[in-house]
Amino acid sequence: MTGRTRRPNRACVAGVLALLAAAMPAVARTPDSAGSEPLQALRDRPAEDEVVYFLLPDRFANGDAANDRGGLAGDRLATGYDPTDPGFYHGGDLKGLTARLDYIQGMGVTALWIAPPFVNKPVQGPPGHESAAYHGYWITDFTRIDPHLGTNDDFRALVDAAHARGMKVYLDIVINHTADVIRYRECPRNDCGYRWKGDYPYQRRGGLQGDPINAGFTGAPGSDFSTLTRPDYAYTPWVPAGEEAVKVPAWLNDVGLYHNRGNSAWYSEARMDGDFSGLDDLFTEHPRVVEGFIDVYGGWIDDYGVDGFRIDTARHVNPEFWQAFVPAILERARAKGIPNFHIFAETYDFQSGTAAMHTVIDGLPTVLDFAYQRAVQNMVTGAGNPDAMGYLLMEDAIYAGGAETALRLPTFTGNHDMGRIGHLILTAKPDISDAELLDRSALAHALVLLGRGVPVIYYGDEQGFTGDGDDRRSRQDMFETRVPSYADDRRIGSAAGPFDINADMYRRIAEMSAARAADVRLRRGRVVVRTADQTPGVLAISRLDDDGETLVVFNTSTEPRDVNVAVEVGSAEWRALIGACPARSAAPGAVSVSVPALGYLVCVSERPA
Repeated sequence: MTGRTRRPNRACVAGVLALLAAAMPAVARTPDSAGSEPLQALRDRPAEDEVVYFLLPDRFANGDAANDRGGLAGDRLATGYDPTDPGFYHGGDLKGLTARLDYIQGMGVTALWIAPPFVNKPVQGPPGHESAAYHGYWITDFTRIDPHLGTNDDFRALVDAAHARGMKVYLDIVINHTADVIRYRECPRNDCGYRWKGDYPYQRRGGLQGDPINAGFTGAPGSDFSTLTRPDYAYTPWVPAGEEAVKVPAWLNDVGLYHNRGNSAWYSEARMDGDFSGLDDLFTEHPRVVEGFIDVYGGWIDDYGVDGFRIDTARHVNPEFWQAFVPAILERARAKGIPNFHIFAETYDFQSGTAAMHTVIDGLPTVLDFAYQRAVQNMVTGAGNPDAMGYLLMEDAIYAGGAETALRLPTFTGNHDMGRIGHLILTAKPDISDAELLDRSALAHALVLLGRGVPVIYYGDEQGFTGDGDDRRSRQDMFETRVPSYADDRRIGSAAGPFDINADMYRRIAEMSAARAADVRLRRGRVVVRTADQTPGVLAISRLDDDGETLVVFNTSTEPRDVNVAVEVGSAEWRALIGACPARSAAPGAVSVSVPALGYLVCVSERPA
């Protein structure tokens, strides 16, 4: 295994954890009842205060080997279980996750984001290309936990255990589609291409020359859906024997509640109405679908008290759906006593203007900040410079609600779809040394944990995982793996074994999280860009509130930098939160700092009481 460096000091980790405990007293370590003060403190905590940890339960920890096959019998094509194949179930479950909450909390995490844990169709794909639903995005039953992961009682135990520690739980939810169940008569190989509305309008059977059907139906949100009586305007949908009632709630089994136009072409109307790689695309304009999903996901709030939703494939759903769904869900959460329910949507677009559009037009409260991710990636791989991040931050006012909304946008270095930041660095710099790989990975995480927004840590990054690419190649096992392509990954920094709290990246993330917890401005302060170099070098931002200024300086250069940074005139005296900071400003409105190569520092100036 490559990527070995010196062993870190356990005393250092203990000190970081002590700082975390002091900085965020709301994070309790002893269980309490559901009505306890720690739970109320958790409910009152705004979304921008969180450090989020995103994981796939199947790949995290195996707490019960009895559920590895999900209660199914047969080979891997029947059960979905094959721990040697990156595309199948590996055995992780909710009991295993619950048992590892101390490990997660130890790096300063305050919220869990869990990939969809609902019942999935175990295996999909054409012969010879099958894979399993270990990731959770092929849902058939939206009301139950998938047996591969445990039971609804196991989920309740997880939420209660997390809440007892002051940790929130965010559910990853899917609305755009279900598992691939519906077939089309016209293409027995299940490979139908998209059929456009201009060629196959709703009011003709199978094309412009077809028989009249669905008189008066337009398919527009708010129109009369009672006139949709025939779903065979483009293709003739049918359900294979034995799967007629596989979806739960039962209304999901009505083929008339799906667009039925074939696989998406990924542009224009097909982006909204096409099947996502064969997955059944719901007719989200239909009021029955809107009402049904409000009820389904509202139930997870009512029954389990979850604290937020990450919404998968949100850009493929019509805006009118979100305009109804979001207010209803927020109201359900308030009725449950959750005033800070965090909804963040996946829109997968690297332009901040497009992301902001989904908050302005769709009414989505926040979106995952892919534009921020790309700026971070470019800065730490050398493909871009700090000025791009400077411009990005200055655009924060374009979101609905302005710059305050931007403080609640989840930011991240990489994920389960695009791949890990370690892989992205190695792709750009394949000959990089172990020490520089560690420094660049740490800098990427610093830009997320100490920058603007709600930081998301992708599970395994704290153990130095890199991976070989995107999708299943970035979804490694946290436990001892049996997948050869996972076992031979290059690692970032040291890691003695699974769940090593002394791993280099774990220790560095814990230090950053502790700093973020200790300084409210790093979480909620107004952002001002001070310096943003057009070459590899310095990005400096100030976080301001009525009590003072916190200055964060990053260096993307491989050389140390001495720089004079503009600050508030009243910020005269400084103390260091991370790194070496001067005791006083060099002059009114300017402070001189020295930033290590590929390093970062956090300096605090507070007004006298």
